[in-house]
Amino acid sequence: MLAASLALVCVLQPASPLPNIVYIMADDLGYGEVGCYGQTKIPTPNIDRLAKQGIKMTRSYSASPVCAPTRYSLLTGKHQGHAAIRGNKEKGGFAYNDAEGQTPIAASETTIAEVLKGRGYTTGLVGKWGLGGPEPAESPLDHGFDFFYGYLCQRRAHNFYPVYLWKNRQPDILGNKPFNAHQRITAPLGSEQAYYDRYQGEVFSGDKFTAESVEFVKRSSKKPFFLYYAPTLPHVALQAPEDWINRFPREWDPVPYLGDKGYTPSPRPRATYAAMIAYLDHSIGQVMKALEETGTAQNTLIIVTSDNGPSFAGGADTAFFNSTGGLRGGKMNLYEGGVRVPFVARWPGNIAPGTTSDHPNVCYDALATLCEVAGAKAPRSDGLSYLPALLGRPIKSRPYLYFEYPEASSQDMVMFGDLKVIRPNLKQRPDLFEVYDLATDPGETRDLAASRPDLINRAMAVLRKEHVPNALFPLPGVDTPPTRADQTGRGS
Repeated sequence: MLAASLALVCVLQPASPLPNIVYIMADDLGYGEVGCYGQTKIPTPNIDRLAKQGIKMTRSYSASPVCAPTRYSLLTGKHQGHAAIRGNKEKGGFAYNDAEGQTPIAASETTIAEVLKGRGYTTGLVGKWGLGGPEPAESPLDHGFDFFYGYLCQRRAHNFYPVYLWKNRQPDILGNKPFNAHQRITAPLGSEQAYYDRYQGEVFSGDKFTAESVEFVKRSSKKPFFLYYAPTLPHVALQAPEDWINRFPREWDPVPYLGDKGYTPSPRPRATYAAMIAYLDHSIGQVMKALEETGTAQNTLIIVTSDNGPSFAGGADTAFFNSTGGLRGGKMNLYEGGVRVPFVARWPGNIAPGTTSDHPNVCYDALATLCEVAGAKAPRSDGLSYLPALLGRPIKSRPYLYFEYPEASSQDMVMFGDLKVIRPNLKQRPDLFEVYDLATDPGETRDLAASRPDLINRAMAVLRKEHVPNALFPLPGVDTPPTRADQTGRGS
C-alpha cells in the first residue's frame, strides 16, 4: 500500500518546478521593425538579446491583421473561420465620453489563462484587453486572470496619456487632462512644446505598464506565473516621452504631422515613432531584468511577438523605417506585411541560443503550445503546439493554415507550406484569386494564379470547410453578395 502511494506521488509531483511564462504581444509592431529582423534606424537591444539567447521564428503569423481578433484567437486557440470575434466592432465612438469597449469574449469560452490558473499558475494581464468593456463578465478577471492593469477599450488605448487606466475593476486615476486622441489641425502649432502641451500629459501609460509588469513578476515569483504583457506600443497616436523622442535625429522630421491620417498631430513624427519602439524594447528589458533579479529567468519561457503588421495611419512612416522588411501590405490586409510578425523566444536550458526556425506558426497555436509547456491538458482548438520547433525537435507538419478578415476589402487566405492562395477583394471580386510562392517571392510580386488552378481548387475546398458563418462578423462576398463587379484586380 505504501509503495502504491509513493508511486502515485511520483506521478503527480513534477520532476522540476513548472516553468513561468511571459507572453509579450506588441501592438502593430512590424516584421522589419526589430534589429534582429533587419531594422537599422531603431535600436532594439533587448529583443535582439532574446533572439541571441534563444530562437527567432521567421514564419510567425498573427491570426488577423487587426487587434481584437488576434487577441481573441491567442487566448482561445480558434482561427478566424471559427472565431466569435473577427473584427474590431466597437461599442461606442471615439469621443472621450463615449461608451468603452468592443465585442466581449463570451463567458463560455475557455482561455489560456483559465487553463494555466487551473494548473496552479498566478495569472496576470498588463496592457490592452480589447475583448470587452467594464460591464459585468467582460473583464479579464472574468476570463482567468488574477490581475489586470491597463486599457479595457482599444479606442481608449489610442491615447498614451489617458485620464485613467483600469486596475482590476477600479479606475486608477492618473491625473492627465482629457482630450480626444483623434484631432486634425490645418497649420503647424509653431513650437514643439505647443504640441506636447496639447497632446500629451504628465503620466505616460507605458511607464505604468512597465512598473506593473515588473511588480507582477516580483510578487508572483514564489510560485508559477503567467504574465500576458500587451503593451500598446507602437500603435498610433504618435506619443512618447520627450526625452525618448530627443534620442533620434531632428533632421528626420522636416515637417510636422498635422493629423490628416487620423490620431493626434506630432511635431516630430518619425522620431516619435522610433521612440515608441525604442521604449517598447526598454520596457521588455525591464521585465527581463525583473526575471533576473527574482531568480526566475532560468525557469521562464519568454516570448515576444506582435498582434499584426505595421499601421499605415496616424503619421507612421512605414516606408522610411522599412517596417515590413520588404513584405507586401501592412495592417488591415492578409498580404505578408499584414500578418507575418516578429517572434523571438528564450527558455534557458531548453531553447538553444542563437537558433532560427522557419516553421510556419500562427498565434492561435499559442494555447496548445503553452499548455504543453505547463504540462496541462489543452482544450480542443485549431492550433498545433510549436514547442518542438522551439526546442529544435521534429515537429508535426500541418496541411494548411487558414485566415479570414471581414473588414476593409474583406479577404481570406490559405497557406500550403510556402504556397499561398489569397482572395484580396471579397467585397467586390470573390472570384479573384492570387497565388504566391513565398519561398522564392516573399514580397508577393509574382502572381502564379494563371498557372496554378490546381492550388486554387485545393484552397476553395479548405475555404468551404474552415469558414463557419458568423452573424456578427459576416464575410462579405462569401456570406453576403459582392458590392459591385470590379474587373481591375490582379489574378485570374
